[in-house]
Amino acid sequence: MCNLHRNPIFCILPPHILLEIAKNGSKEQRDHALHALSLDSTLRTSRLTFSLIGGMKVAHDMAAGAAPHKQRTIFDAKHTQNLPGQTVRTEGQAAVADKSVNQAYDGLGETFDFYLAAYNRNSIDNAGLPLNASVHFGKDYDNAFWNGQQMVFGDGDGVIFNDFTGCLDVIGHELTHGVTGSEANLTYQGQSGALNESISDVFGSLVKQYALHQTADQADWLIGAGLLAKGIHGIALRSMKAPGTAYDDPTLGKDPQPADMAHFVHTGQDNGGVHTNSGIPNRAFYLVAASLGGNAWEKAGQIWYDTIQDPKLKPSSSFATFANLTALNAAHRYGSTSTERKAVTDAWTKVGVKITAHALAANA
Repeated sequence: MCNLHRNPIFCILPPHILLEIAKNGSKEQRDHALHALSLDSTLRTSRLTFSLIGGMKVAHDMAAGAAPHKQRTIFDAKHTQNLPGQTVRTEGQAAVADKSVNQAYDGLGETFDFYLAAYNRNSIDNAGLPLNASVHFGKDYDNAFWNGQQMVFGDGDGVIFNDFTGCLDVIGHELTHGVTGSEANLTYQGQSGALNESISDVFGSLVKQYALHQTADQADWLIGAGLLAKGIHGIALRSMKAPGTAYDDPTLGKDPQPADMAHFVHTGQDNGGVHTNSGIPNRAFYLVAASLGGNAWEKAGQIWYDTIQDPKLKPSSSFATFANLTALNAAHRYGSTSTERKAVTDAWTKVGVKITAHALAANA
């Protein structure tokens, strides 16, 4: 499955959804869910191998000094688990007949364009890392993931989930795991793991908003809208605006995300609930963006981006540490008495995360 601890594979679909399908679905649906969960050992070996040869650091060193330009390669796994597969489209080539190939190609490009335009970031490692993706991974595979080297997309089973290349925020989410890994390297466990997931949701949503030219009040603040197949009772995998309301379906169960610390979920599953408790910092970001208005990537996103680059953000940082750093970074960029800083402190207070006196100090 995708809830590995020491060597995580960052999947868009939480394991708790697959477990619900395995419990509640038809035989065919259960088989698809169990098949997705059974890929644990294959994905663990792939991620471990990449970690042993240096992971993102090696990729960063190899690409250091490259001028900002997109370098995309899309592969076809041809319904196998062999990565990367056959090369089917490279940078600058025209669209092909395969819709999944084109959607993956476009999504990688739009994510690259967003980070370059919004934060002057040169690819996900800030050193021109080529962006690779494999489509048609496995047979009816219900997930998409970043494995430390590339994006991998399943086709979905067509009954519960549609093609995973079809949601730009999903692509932005997964590639942002690479950004976080090259900057903060947040441990994928407990609150730091939930922050890891939340940061990917934040910037995944911003990638979509940027591509659609949407302001904060125009955005849907959904992750995976369009991913659920027709007939499923739900609108997306997660709602940043209203955590816990994305779906309520007999097969998928009910969206378990809390919106505040009073409802924090204590669990040993999913690396301590990383896909569940991410709803709390997700809502904090939404509240900041809604309060400030305009294009969310310009101020709210800039504060979050400054924070993931902040050397004081450590791999094991908690919600409170992250919240305080966002307050400090808002003050550094916009001023200690700014509207931006007040929006940050008000948002974290509303979701029940305490901002310390130091972060609130006028000279912070």
